[in-house]
Amino acid sequence: MNFDRRAVAAPTRELADWIANLRYDALPQRSREIARIAILDTVGAGVYGYCTPWAQMLLAWTRRGAAPGAGEARVWGEAQPTLRTADAALVNGTAAHAFELDDYHNAKLHPGTVVVPAAIAVAEKLNSTGAELVTAIAAGYEVMIRSSLALNPSATRLRGWHLTGVCGPFGAAAACASLLQLNTEQTAWALGLAGTQGAGVWAFNADGAMSKRLHAGKAAHSGVLAAELAQIGFTGPTQIYEYADGGVLKAFSDASDPAPLTRDLGAVYHLDKTSIKPYACCGSTHSYVDAALALRKKLGAPWDTRRRVRVGTAKVVDVQCGFDYAPGSALNAQMSLRYIVAVALLEGQALPAQFSDAKLADPAITALAQKIELVPDPELDKLYPKDFPGWVAAEHNGDWVRVDIMNPTGSIHAPIDARGVTEKFRGINPQLDADAIAAAALAIERHSVREFLGLLGKPESKRAAA
Repeated sequence: MNFDRRAVAAPTRELADWIANLRYDALPQRSREIARIAILDTVGAGVYGYCTPWAQMLLAWTRRGAAPGAGEARVWGEAQPTLRTADAALVNGTAAHAFELDDYHNAKLHPGTVVVPAAIAVAEKLNSTGAELVTAIAAGYEVMIRSSLALNPSATRLRGWHLTGVCGPFGAAAACASLLQLNTEQTAWALGLAGTQGAGVWAFNADGAMSKRLHAGKAAHSGVLAAELAQIGFTGPTQIYEYADGGVLKAFSDASDPAPLTRDLGAVYHLDKTSIKPYACCGSTHSYVDAALALRKKLGAPWDTRRRVRVGTAKVVDVQCGFDYAPGSALNAQMSLRYIVAVALLEGQALPAQFSDAKLADPAITALAQKIELVPDPELDKLYPKDFPGWVAAEHNGDWVRVDIMNPTGSIHAPIDARGVTEKFRGINPQLDADAIAAAALAIERHSVREFLGLLGKPESKRAAA
């Protein structure tokens, strides 16, 4: 790895200076819109995810020893703040990532589930304005995404790292530093403290473990901790990215390049290319869901399970999602390309209902999933992850019928707008007033963060059923 130090002499400090001086008026209109949508989409995923066992376990753990009435930030959907800021970010981040409903970026990470919970927790404590929250979220998304691009997402992923956990603390720290109005030096410390906490590996795929859900919440927690420590003078390494001995670029990847950290910083906002999930599964599989649904429509439903099915894969997708399917945890199915294609062909959807315990063990879905043939496709390798392409083919009357998708529904090539996100919120949280919550989120500059959170109420009907 040969860094061009003339081009990027001190990327950590350059990023820190940009974060410390970023103001709402400097943000493009589109970036503000993305930040507002991120609030609505992430909070919706978080309220839904609250009821999952892993979110409940994290909440129970944070409540141990907590002093009554000493809360700084709330669990989304509860009436009052009961947790410290970092713990609220931990719980809400884990809940938002709890069922694969949160947004994603082609840099192979989930920015919303880390940045939004961290920013909202600190903003609630500070009683920040909506404009301050939008600015912080924009800063966090940008830093988190640029951190992954600098690492080289595919190379880092193939080393076994989960980029949401590795890069997430940077994004959360940037957002919190913005809200806390840290100066450049303090912000550099915050980035350093965040980077030294970055972690998360893909070993959860071995058995569908809960640890993947934790990566997002822990990254949010780490970012809050980093910024709050920096505020009181706790120093962090101010060359966290670029330092030759232990800087994250060298430590996590053999193909890293510091240039994306600062290239066109302030002029190009990578956050504008964030994707919204219409399906409750890994973002790298969404093109396959689209392809399977189109193939089902073309060949007719109900699906004839006697047909042979082939699926083309890029190497990274095959490593990540191409394992043999056997009934197990929801995460196991949400990460299994074979299960996801099978359930889309048989049921015509890939929503939370398709990942219930009953569906995971359904004999027909399991049988089809286990028969699907994965085909390595070098042409897809050339495109991924700049694009998220995929294809599904089925045998029909002696011929093969194939559907190719370059980028999935929800990506910038086939975007889901604010109205679509509102309907997604309504669909997964029917007990809440989606219209009122969406109206506040999408005009957050006219509201305080505490006012917005108050609209979430306490969805007893959802939580009582969990």
